[in-house]
Amino acid sequence: MGNADYAYPSTNMRCAHQVAIPPPQPFFESLKSSLKETFFPDDPLRQFKNQPKSKRFILALQYIFPILEWGPRYSFEFLKADLVAGITIACLAIPQGISYAKLANLPPILGLYSSFVPPLVYAMMGSSRDLAVGTVAVASLLTASMLGGEVNANENPKLYLHLAFTATFFAGIFQASLGILRLGFLVDFLSHATIVGFMAGAATVVCLQQLKGILGLVNFTHKTDLVSVMTSVFQQTHKWRWESVVLGCCFLFYLILTKHLSKKRPKLFWISAMAPLTSVILGSLLVYLTHAEKHGVQVIGHLKKGLNPPSFEYLVFGSEYLSLTLKTGIVTGIIALAEGIAVGRSFAMFKNYHIDGNKEMIAFGMMNLAGSCTSCYLTTGPFSRSAVNFNAGCKTAVSNIVMAMAVMITLLLLTPLFHYTPIVVLSSIIIAAMLGLIDYEAAIHLFHVDKFDFIICMSAYIGVVFGSVEIGLVIAVAISLLRVLLFIARPRTFVLGNLPDSMIYRGVEQYPVANNVPGVLILAIGSPIYFANSSYLRERISRWVDEEEDKLKSSEETSLQYVILDMSSVGNIDTSGISLLEELKKKLERRGLKLVLANPDAEVMKKLNKSKFIELLGHEWICLTVGEAVGACNFMLHSCKPKPKTDENETWDNNV
Repeated sequence: MGNADYAYPSTNMRCAHQVAIPPPQPFFESLKSSLKETFFPDDPLRQFKNQPKSKRFILALQYIFPILEWGPRYSFEFLKADLVAGITIACLAIPQGISYAKLANLPPILGLYSSFVPPLVYAMMGSSRDLAVGTVAVASLLTASMLGGEVNANENPKLYLHLAFTATFFAGIFQASLGILRLGFLVDFLSHATIVGFMAGAATVVCLQQLKGILGLVNFTHKTDLVSVMTSVFQQTHKWRWESVVLGCCFLFYLILTKHLSKKRPKLFWISAMAPLTSVILGSLLVYLTHAEKHGVQVIGHLKKGLNPPSFEYLVFGSEYLSLTLKTGIVTGIIALAEGIAVGRSFAMFKNYHIDGNKEMIAFGMMNLAGSCTSCYLTTGPFSRSAVNFNAGCKTAVSNIVMAMAVMITLLLLTPLFHYTPIVVLSSIIIAAMLGLIDYEAAIHLFHVDKFDFIICMSAYIGVVFGSVEIGLVIAVAISLLRVLLFIARPRTFVLGNLPDSMIYRGVEQYPVANNVPGVLILAIGSPIYFANSSYLRERISRWVDEEEDKLKSSEETSLQYVILDMSSVGNIDTSGISLLEELKKKLERRGLKLVLANPDAEVMKKLNKSKFIELLGHEWICLTVGEAVGACNFMLHSCKPKPKTDENETWDNNV
C-alpha cells in the first residue's frame, strides 16, 4: 500500500534540525578555491603573509634553496655524522655508478660523472635529509631499452650518448615543470601495487641482462623480455666462459652474504655498504695478478681522468630522434620521481619530519637539467644508497656533498685503478642490488588484503618480464585507472538498519543485528553522484526498492512508504546527478512512495537549491541525520489516516 492511500495531517511535519543552505558564492571565487585546494593543499604562501618585503625575499630564497634555511644552524656534530655517512655512500656510489652506466649501455665514466654534479645541486635544493642522489638500475634499464630500440649503442655510440643527454634534459624539464605547476598529484596515479610489480619486474629483467656479464658473452640480445634473453643465452652455450662464471658466482655469494649479515645485525650496515667497493678492489687485483683478461674475463678498460666535461652542445633538439628522446625523458622522469619521492617520504617518516613533494620535483628537475649539460644521465634518490645513508647516521644533505667530493677525488686521481675491474664483478653488484627490489612479501600481502591490487601488481610484473618495461608500465597504469573509473562509475550502495537501543544506523551486511525500520527503506550512497554513475544509481536504487517491496509482500509486513537516501558520502553532485534525483522522486511518487534526503553536503545543498530541487522536494524532507529522517517518517506513518475510497481514487489507483 502506498502513500496515495493515506491522508496526511494538516500539521506540516519537519525534521528536528533544518539542513542549512550555504550562502551563494561567485563562480570565480568557487573556482579559485577549488584550484587552490587542488594545486596548493599545503598553502606554501602562508609563511609570506604579514611579513615585510625584505623578509619575504629571504623566505623566498630559503623556499627555493632549503640549505639557506638549515645551513646557519649547522653544527660540528652534524658535520662529523655527515662525513661518515658521505664517505660510506661514496664506497657504494662509485661501483654502482660504473655498473649502472654499463647497464644503460653508456660509457662507465658517466656513472661517476652522475655521482658528482647532481648530488651538489640536490644538496642545495632538496628538502630530504636522508636521500642519497645517484643513478638507478630501473632508469638505466629504461634508457637502454627505449633508446636502444632505435639506435644501437655499439654501432653508433656517439649518437646514442647524445640522445641519452637529451633524454635527461627533457626528464629534467618535465620534473621541474611538474613541481613548478604543482602537478605532483599526477605521480600518485602510480599506485603502491603498480610500483611493487613494476619494480620487481624491472629487477628481474635487470638480473637477466646481467647473464651476459656472468657468462662472459660478447654478443647479446638488445631485447629485455624473458624469452629473448633466455634464447640468446642458450643459443650461445658454446661461448660460456667458466672463468667468468666462477668469478661471478663467488662475488655474488659474497655480496648476498654481507647483505644478509647487515640485516641480521643492523649495526654492521657498513659491511654491506663496503662490499661493492671491496669486490671491485679484490676483482681488479685478481685480474691484474692472474692476467685473467687474457682468458675470457672482460674488464672495464681505460677511464679518462678529469671532472665532468660540458655536454650542452651535444643535446639533440632538431633531429628525427626528437620524439624518441622526449618520450624517453618523460617515462624515465616519471619513474625517477616516483622512486625518489617514495624513498624520501619513507625515511622522513622514520625521523618525523616533512618533505615537500613539489619542491622535491623541482630539485630533481634542476639536478637533471644541470646533469644533462655536464655529461650526466638520469639521476634520482635510489633506495639502496639512501638506506645506507640513513643507517650511517646522516643528519643533513651535506652527506651528498661529501659523497660528491669523494667522487671528485676519484675522477681526478683514481680512475686508472679501475682499468682491470672485471665486468662480471659489476654484474654481480647489480644482481645483488636488484634482488632487494623483488618484494615478494609485499605481493603476498596484497593477495591477502586486496585481490584487485594483487592483479595490478602481477600485471605490471608479467608485462615487464614477458613484454618490455614500457608495456608493463602501461598495463599497470591502465588497470589502475580502470579501477578508479570503476569506483566512480559503480559506487557502492547499501541498506542501513538501526542498531538496537541506539540512534545509530549502519549497513545491515556489516552489522547483521541492525534492524530494518518498518515501512522505511534507508539507502546509503558511497560516492559523489556524477554523469558517469547516475544511470547506474538510477537502476540500482530501483532494484533496491523492488527487492524491498517483494520482501515485505512475502512476509506480509507493513508496506513500504518512504525511501531515505543517506547522502553523507556524497561530496559533490553534477547536473546529471540532480536529474537523477528529480527522476527518482517522480518515479517513487508514481509508486506511492516518498523520497527523503539525509545529511547532504554543503556543495550538494548549494546545487540542489540553485536547481530548485529543494522547492520541488520540500525542505521539510531534507534532514540533518538518518535518525531524524526516520523519526519524521515514523511520525507521518503513525499520524496518517486511511483515505475514503472514491471513484476518482479508484481510477488513480488503477492508473498507478
